[in-house]
Amino acid sequence: MTNQRPLGSTGLSVAPLCLGAMNFGDPTDPDESARMVDRAIDGGINMIDVADVYAGGESEKILGAALAANGKRDDVVLATKVGMPHGKGDPDKWHRREHIVSSCERSLESLGTDRIDLYQLHRPTFANVPQEETLAAFDELVQSGKVVAIGCSTHPAWMLMEALAIAERDSLTRYETEQPPYNLLDRRIENELIPLCLKYGVGVLPWSPLGGGVLAGRYNDGIPEDARANRRPQVKDRITDRGVDVARALAKLAADRGLNVTQLALLWCKDQRGITAPIIGPRTLEQLDDALGILDTDLDDETRAACDELVHPGSAVADYHNTSFWMKGKVDK
Repeated sequence: MTNQRPLGSTGLSVAPLCLGAMNFGDPTDPDESARMVDRAIDGGINMIDVADVYAGGESEKILGAALAANGKRDDVVLATKVGMPHGKGDPDKWHRREHIVSSCERSLESLGTDRIDLYQLHRPTFANVPQEETLAAFDELVQSGKVVAIGCSTHPAWMLMEALAIAERDSLTRYETEQPPYNLLDRRIENELIPLCLKYGVGVLPWSPLGGGVLAGRYNDGIPEDARANRRPQVKDRITDRGVDVARALAKLAADRGLNVTQLALLWCKDQRGITAPIIGPRTLEQLDDALGILDTDLDDETRAACDELVHPGSAVADYHNTSFWMKGKVDK
């Protein structure tokens, strides 16, 4: 059985990779998505992450239907997110109690479940919405039994620390996980966030461990016509000359070790200090199988040191926090 890691202090344990369902429904069709859910669980993954905004809400419905069909809902840690501003209206509302509670009800219905194992705030609370209000709403959901544990995503270290302090002061449920962008191209969370999470027992669930395809070599020869970078400016902004150079060098390291570049990039992220489980977001079964190939593999010290030579610890050659208003750290492009 795959070696599992504690999910914060929840008492839950998860495999060192998490299946992300962001592509379910867009572009991956429901049948292929269901096959990926089955393959991931059979392959040793026991955590699946989604969000209420993915594919306009369809990703949650597709995932819920897949788990209903295979009867394995209770075999997985089911995670979803709330609070990503979308649509029209006052953006502050996405972090207020009314929206969080009503969104939880919709997610429960879409997922076809009576509980969400990990309910996460998708982005930081805006400055004029007190964290006390957001945390109290999450605590209400935990006390009602609709949510087991809570987490946050793409938060600065200071805001996570503030949330932990508020939860302790007010006897509220605390964040057990943080979901930051993290890969070999952007290592800035190693400076403050990772030490904080290690000290306080907060699980770390990185998104974009493959750098949105950069580390997989997708952009080595320019941007393909069908690439997501052509549809989303924030993705295109993360593609840098230095990042592509690192991807090429990583491919050579991988080949020398009998791996492909995707596997080495994911293995590196999985076995970095403080990491619980990187979130993989395959579009196809083939991509999922590629990731499953390193689930029980460990990163050796020599390879770790070689990767450190490509991108120094704590530094970045591409900006995966480019949608985070709070990140000001320098990127060597």
